Amino acid sequence: MSETYDVVLIGGGVMSATLGTFLQQLQPDWKIAVFERLGEVAEESSNAWNNAGTGHSALCELNYMPDPTDPAKAIAINEQFQQSRQFWTSLVEAGVLDEPQTFINSAPHMTFVRGEKDVAYLKHRYETLKQQPLFETIEYSEDSRVINQWAPLLMDKRRKADEPFAATRVVGGTDVDFGALTRQLFAALDKSGADLLRDTEVRDLAKQKDGTWRVDFRRRIGGAPGHINARFVFVGAGGWAIKLLQKAGIPEIKGFGVFPLGGQWLKTSDPAIVARHKAKVYSQAAIGAPPMSVPHLDTRVVNGEASLLFGPFATFSPKFLKKGSPADIVAQVRPSNIGSMLKVAATNVDLVKYLISELLKSHKRKVDSLREFMPTAEAGDWELLQAGQRAQVMKGGKLQFGTEVVAAADGTIAGLLGASPGASTAVSIMLGLLKDCFPERIEGWAPKLTELIPSYGTTLNDKPERAREVLARTADALHISV
Repeated sequence: MSETYDVVLIGGGVMSATLGTFLQQLQPDWKIAVFERLGEVAEESSNAWNNAGTGHSALCELNYMPDPTDPAKAIAINEQFQQSRQFWTSLVEAGVLDEPQTFINSAPHMTFVRGEKDVAYLKHRYETLKQQPLFETIEYSEDSRVINQWAPLLMDKRRKADEPFAATRVVGGTDVDFGALTRQLFAALDKSGADLLRDTEVRDLAKQKDGTWRVDFRRRIGGAPGHINARFVFVGAGGWAIKLLQKAGIPEIKGFGVFPLGGQWLKTSDPAIVARHKAKVYSQAAIGAPPMSVPHLDTRVVNGEASLLFGPFATFSPKFLKKGSPADIVAQVRPSNIGSMLKVAATNVDLVKYLISELLKSHKRKVDSLREFMPTAEAGDWELLQAGQRAQVMKGGKLQFGTEVVAAADGTIAGLLGASPGASTAVSIMLGLLKDCFPERIEGWAPKLTELIPSYGTTLNDKPERAREVLARTADALHISV
């Protein structure tokens, strides 16, 4: 007889780690199993070098506020990140997570733009956000001397006479090593009794007469096939989520497709260069570029070592994961989604042109792009680094750039599709999943969720004093700037 688990998590990334941690805190008696097809967790999108590490809170990302008079989406993204900060704070205080510096560090979030149109837009955006409590510390300047104090590499050998420029800054921005965070969460789950099966690939999912799911798996290296039963399944397998949800046969996945996008970074660890830039500096995206390709020059702190990344430069691969299969993009095709996918191809000509132009860029041309941020950049100081794969959602003939939870009507299985803002808002996404998939339990869990996330069930931006209190408490606990 097959062993039955209360919860099976498929994929060893930050989403599964976050959901598993919630459930362990809420139902410590539940039996949890985690499947990861690679030899270690956090090796795909959650790996530090496969993402930008930005604590996405809409402080500097212009794509969350295309209309400078409408801050609604920016506020929503920031509210979500505040939930993440509170959750991590509770886990640090409980000893579930290690010292904060091992996974989160201060890195001011800046936006830098050039040209009259973008300068006018940025100033208008600043004036709108300055009125919002979660953004009240934002600063704005068109003065090269001030911007030079904020980020010297932006101003070296740049002349104001060439074109107008402006920048905003929020000192309380963060750089997050989601790989370290994920590994620590899984280590705590393992210690609490969860079964973590590495090098084990889930091959099929089937609903059984008793309402549980049969999970078929195989060890990737010389292992025999096996199966277990699960009362609840979460598919947090990045781009492979669509494949497994299709195998599960739930009607809710019909019509969905995903489009894979990869990326590359320019990276330097030269101490002299790194020492002169401590910020994440975003700008406007190129015409046709997806939001994940907004250019930015970033401080990164990984394993205690600081470096700088610039990019990302978009790449294309048919694989849904960095270590996926070249057949992935074709294997997802179904009668229910092919029409939508063809429509996406026909209506995203700018994206296709952008991808082709990015694929044709040489190392020299990539450094030329960097020089728009850092005029003194030298090609020999920067190496090319392959980033992770992102699988963007295609639905209803449209290409979407957010994340979407797809859950069965009975709440026994759910999966996550999409990318940005992803890891930064994992806590908020998983809170939504708990509500949707466990409606009969969520009320009973509310006291514990409020203990873990004091603002649970409320918002902060409409309560200025409460917002300042929460920001100050989490900043103090996580050893980051307010």
